[in-house]
Amino acid sequence: MKKLIVAYIFLVSFTCMAQEFQNIDSEEIAPPSETPSVDFTPVSEESFSVTETFEAAADRHGIPNRTFSDLEGVENGYYLISGVFTDSKTLDKTVKKLKRKGFESANYIKNTNNDLNYLYIAYYPFGLEAVDAWVSKLDGTYKNDLWILEIENSEAIGGEGIMFDDEAKTIESGIASLKDQPAMPVIETREDGMSAVTETTPKRGISESSDKTKLIQRADHFFDKMWYAEAAELYEQALEKGDKYRSKDVIQKAADAYYFNTNMEKAYEWYNVLYENYGEEMSSENIFKYAHSLKGTGKFARSKRLMRLYNKKVKDTPNDALANRAQANETTLDNILSSKSDLELKNLAINTQYSDFSPMFLDSNQVVFSSAKDSSIFTSRKYKWNNQPYLDLYVAKINEETNDLKEALKLSKKINTKYHEASVTFSPDNKTMYFTRNNYGKKLKRDKKGINHLKIYKSIKVDTEWTEATEVSFNSDNYSTGHPALSPDGKQLYFVSDMPGSLGKTDIFVVDVLDDGSFSEPRNLGPSINTEQREMFPFFNGEKLYFSSDGLTGLGGLDIYESAYDPENGFQEVKNLGQPINSNKDDFSYIVNEANQQGYFASNREGGKGDDDIYSFKRLTLEETPANHNAIAGVVTELVTGEVMPQALVELLDENGIKLKETIADDEGNFIFEDLDSSTKYLLKTVEDKFVDNERLIETTKNDTVKVDIAMKRLEEMIAIEDGIKKIKTEMIYFNFDKSHIRPDAAKELDKLVNVMKEYPSMVIKIESHTDSRGSKVYNEYLSDKRAKSTRDYIISQGISPERIESAIGYGESKLLNECDGSTPCSEADHVLNRRSEFIITHM
Repeated sequence: MKKLIVAYIFLVSFTCMAQEFQNIDSEEIAPPSETPSVDFTPVSEESFSVTETFEAAADRHGIPNRTFSDLEGVENGYYLISGVFTDSKTLDKTVKKLKRKGFESANYIKNTNNDLNYLYIAYYPFGLEAVDAWVSKLDGTYKNDLWILEIENSEAIGGEGIMFDDEAKTIESGIASLKDQPAMPVIETREDGMSAVTETTPKRGISESSDKTKLIQRADHFFDKMWYAEAAELYEQALEKGDKYRSKDVIQKAADAYYFNTNMEKAYEWYNVLYENYGEEMSSENIFKYAHSLKGTGKFARSKRLMRLYNKKVKDTPNDALANRAQANETTLDNILSSKSDLELKNLAINTQYSDFSPMFLDSNQVVFSSAKDSSIFTSRKYKWNNQPYLDLYVAKINEETNDLKEALKLSKKINTKYHEASVTFSPDNKTMYFTRNNYGKKLKRDKKGINHLKIYKSIKVDTEWTEATEVSFNSDNYSTGHPALSPDGKQLYFVSDMPGSLGKTDIFVVDVLDDGSFSEPRNLGPSINTEQREMFPFFNGEKLYFSSDGLTGLGGLDIYESAYDPENGFQEVKNLGQPINSNKDDFSYIVNEANQQGYFASNREGGKGDDDIYSFKRLTLEETPANHNAIAGVVTELVTGEVMPQALVELLDENGIKLKETIADDEGNFIFEDLDSSTKYLLKTVEDKFVDNERLIETTKNDTVKVDIAMKRLEEMIAIEDGIKKIKTEMIYFNFDKSHIRPDAAKELDKLVNVMKEYPSMVIKIESHTDSRGSKVYNEYLSDKRAKSTRDYIISQGISPERIESAIGYGESKLLNECDGSTPCSEADHVLNRRSEFIITHM
C-alpha cells in the first residue's frame, strides 16, 4: 500500500499502519431514502486543498460567511446556516422536522448581542469540512441556500481541551473582531409566517501568523479523525516554517501520520528528527515504529539496534506480561534476508491505481477480492485516511494458464454499500458468506468517542442471490471485528479484533460455528500467535494458519507468517515466509491452494500499480528436490563445570569470516545449522557475556550431521598465578618473521585480553615480550621491545585507557624458560616456548 494499508488497516487492516485499529472514522451520507434526488456527477475540482485556509477556500467558491466571538454556551467551529430568525418560538418544531429528514445535528444558535437566532443544518469543527459540505450540498441532501457561520473564542471544541494555546490567543487578539461590524439585515417573510432575516457581512482577513497556528490545529483535527494523508501534508508545511513549530508533538504526529499511511521514507525522516532531538523521551511504541520505518527503508542494521532499545524499554515496563515475547530475534531477520525461494510473483492485470487486496477463493475457478476502483467513477467521496475511495467486493475468474484474474464484477448489491466492504470468507458449500463492513444502520454508528467501528456480517445465499447481511453475535458498538476466515470444514471462524482481552493492538480470535448457526464465545489464539502489536488477515487451510503481523521479526511493515497446526498441541512455532513473499513494505491477505502451491497475496511494495496490489505466486517447479542433510550440530557447555549454556549465541561464518547464519542455543544448550553445503569449511563462533569467544573451524561431510561440542571458558579463568605472579593467560601471540605488527590471529587473542580488562575495570597490567636465543642479543631485545609496544598500542586502540598499561618492555632472550641459550641443541618446540608475550597483572 503506497498509502493504503493503513488506510483500511482494519478493513484493509483494522488498521494499521496502524492506525489504531479501533479508530477508523468515516464520513456520513444521508440515507438514500431521505434523498429524493442525488447527483452522482463527479465534482470537477476538489472542494478544498489541505493547503488552504478556510477564508481562501470560501472566497474561491463564493461562500457567504461571517464570524461571531465570545458566545456563551456555543461551541467553536463552523455552522451551515439555513436561516436567521427574530422569533424562536417555533424554531424547535423546525429543528425536529429537519432531524426527521436526516439532519440530526440541526439546531439553532442564539446571539444575545443582536437577539437573532441562527438555524443551522450541520456543524463542523474545522472550516475546510464546512466548505466541503457546502460545495456538495451535504452530498446532495439539501437544496436550499446555505452560508457558513464561524464561532470563535467561545466554548472549546468537544466541550473541553481543544482551546487555542496562549500563543494562538495572543495572535488572534490582534485580528479585528467582526462582532462589532455592522450587519445589514433584510427582513423577509417565510411561508410559515416566521420572520426570517438575511444578513450580508464583509469577508474577514487573517494574518499569516494566525494561519500558521490554525495550520497545526487543522492537522491535529485531521490526525484525530485518522485522515492521515491530509494531516501529514499539513504537519509537513508547519515543520517547514522553522524551529518555532518543531515541537516534539508536531514532529511525532508528522512521523506517525506518514507511518500510518505506510510512507516509510517520510516516516523515517521525521522519526529520525524525533530521535535525534527527543530520543530519551520517545515511548517504546514510537521506538518500535521508528525501527519499522528503518526496516521499511532497508536500514536493517540500525533497525536491529533500535529494536534492542525497544526491547529494553518494554522489558523495563512494570507488569508487562509480553516483555519476554518482545525480545526480537535478530537471527530470524538474518535468516530471512539470506533465504532463497523458487517462487514466481506476478502483479495482476485487475489491479488499479487504488487499493486492491484481500483475495479469497470462492471456488476452484473464482476469487473474490476488495477494491476501491469503481466508486470513484460515481462519486467524489473519499475515505479520508488516505484519500482513497470506499471499498467494495468483486468476483473474478481465475485464468488457469497464467493464474491471473479476469472479468472482475461487483458482488451483489445486497452486499456492497456506500461504505467499506472487505475481507470475505465462504462456507464449504458456498451458501454462507462472512465479510467486514462499517458499523452502520441507516447511517454510521459511533461509540461514545465518536469512533465508527467495524463489524463482521453474515449473508446466506438463497437460490442464486445473496440475502441482506446480518451482524454476527460477537460484534459490538464498542470495539471492532473483521477479517473473517473459515476453516475448511466451516466449523471454526477465525477473525481479528481489538475486543477486551486482546494482547495487542489487534489479535486473532476464533469462535466455533455451531450446528444451529450460532457461535461460541470468542477465544484469543494466545501469545504463541498474537503479539503486543497487530496481527490480522488470517487464512486457515486446516494444516497451517497464515496471517500478517508487524509485531514479529520481519522485513518491515506487515510481514506474512505461517504456523503449522497440531490437533493435540495446537499452533506450532511461527515462521516468516521470507522473500519474495515479504518485502520491506506491507504484505498481507495471503491465501494458497496447497495442492498446486499457487495462491495470491496483497502488497504495497515498490513497483506496483496502485496503493495496494494483488500478486499471484507459484513455484517454478513442483519436482521434489534432493534432500539436503548437511548440518552442523552441537551443545554449548561451561569448560570447568560442564553445565549446559542455554541462550548462547552461535554464529556460522564462511572461511573469510563473513557471517552466514546465527542461532540461539536452546534450554539444553543445543544448536543446529542445517541445509549447508557439503565438504565445506565453516567457522563456528560462540559468544556469551563474561565468557571468552570460542571459535572452531568445522568441515561438513556429505548428507551427514557433524557433531561439535563447544566448551566456553569464563573470562576470569584467563587469570592464572605462575610462580606467585598473577597473569592473564592467552594463546601464543604470533608475529611475522622480523616484524612487529599485529596479525589477525594475534588480534583475536588480544581481544580476549581486552575483554578481561573490561570485565575488571580497575585492572592494571604490564606487557613483557620475549624472543628465543637465535639471532644477536641486541637485535632480539630491539625486536621484542617493538613487539611489546605494538601490542600495547593495539590494546589501547580497543578502548583500554593507556594509564592501565604500566609498561611495555621487550626483554629479548634475557629471560629464557629453558636451557636453549645456544649452547646446546634444541628442538623447534623448545624454542617456541621462549617466544612469548606475557601480561602481568600489577593491580586488580
